[in-house]
Amino acid sequence: MEKVIDVALLAAERASEVLLDYFGRLRELKVEEKARNDFVTEADKKSEMIIIKTIQESFPQHAIVAEESGSHGSGSWQWFIDPLDGTKNFIHGLPMFCVSIGVAYKGELVAAVVKAPLLEETFVAEKGAGAFCNGVKLKVSSRPFEEALVATGFPFRGKEMLDSYLKCFKEVFLSVSGLRRCGSAALDLAYTAKGVFDGFWEMSLHPWDIAAGVLLVEEAGGVVTDFEGGRSFLSSGNIVGASPNTHGELLKIVQRHLT
Repeated sequence: MEKVIDVALLAAERASEVLLDYFGRLRELKVEEKARNDFVTEADKKSEMIIIKTIQESFPQHAIVAEESGSHGSGSWQWFIDPLDGTKNFIHGLPMFCVSIGVAYKGELVAAVVKAPLLEETFVAEKGAGAFCNGVKLKVSSRPFEEALVATGFPFRGKEMLDSYLKCFKEVFLSVSGLRRCGSAALDLAYTAKGVFDGFWEMSLHPWDIAAGVLLVEEAGGVVTDFEGGRSFLSSGNIVGASPNTHGELLKIVQRHLT
């Protein structure tokens, strides 16, 4: 496991160097629209290539599921890669973006790295060994639900659910102290693990968006479920991750509107 994490850290560092290089010359950046309001850049693609190359140098038999290039191989070990989570932020010069790498063994998440290069934060988690940011151990918040700061993401991939989502948004907004939308699910979950946010919910995500963040939250003492309270978040894309004080109340509101 130590080697897996070392390789994930190396891959995230190499990818971050690519992203920072492009971030310094955004006006030259080539941007494509994969679907309406869903963008990819040459920075995403080059970052992903570097990550895959780094993994395959050490673990050629491991399977990889990557945002831009899809699935590579099969087996007990599976790497979920988002080479640039927060592409829209990146394109517009906002620093809220990251590299996200989650690793599963026989279907169970066992290692995670989320690196936000401009924020100078590197989050790492290992199953059973805790979660850390820049070497400092993380613990989810202990604030009561009514004092919570909760993060969310807008359902741009599930716009048919917008009316229901807005009803959910309104009830959460009226129940807690504040809501934030940062534009990066991986960072939303990382900051939930750090105790900055008390919880996070979003729908219609992909496994590479959340795999690393899920383990960060759980290893920091938090709770992660799908909208039914189960464990199908990687397949359904629907997720509620929060501190124990916030998760139950947040899930109840989500279930009233989004299941």
